[in-house]
Amino acid sequence: MFDISFYSSLTSLPKEIRNLISLTTYEIYHCSSLILLPNDLGNFTSLTTFIINHYIKLTSLPNELGNLTSLTTLIINGFLSLTSWPNELDNLISLTTFDISYYLRLSSLPNKFCHLTSLTTLTIGICSNLISLPNEFGNLISLIIFNIKKVYKRMNL
Repeated sequence: MFDISFYSSLTSLPKEIRNLISLTTYEIYHCSSLILLPNDLGNFTSLTTFIINHYIKLTSLPNELGNLTSLTTLIINGFLSLTSWPNELDNLISLTTFDISYYLRLSSLPNKFCHLTSLTTLTIGICSNLISLPNEFGNLISLIIFNIKKVYKRMNL
């Protein structure tokens, strides 16, 4: 397990982390100056849990996130400036739990999101600009729990 919490002066993660390829859990909380995640994040092929919370300055997630095919839990919360999703999001074939909250610029989920057919739990909370879900949302055939909370605009379901 790798956990960095409440490190307000951290702007990037140490390069030495890339050697920890056997990590199964990677958690980053309240590192408000972090502006970049490493592109080699995708090298953590044993990673099953990735939690990243409350990043004010981070504007994108690396496309290499899609290389984490063993990932079962992905929690992305507190991104005020995040404007795009990784293109390879649909490669997360083992993902069962996905939580996105406090993602203020999110207006819709990409259609690729509906390829996550192993997803059993989806939480979307306080996404004030979310107005629609993908047309193929019904493809999430394993979905058991769908929590959607505090979406302030009228949403097309």
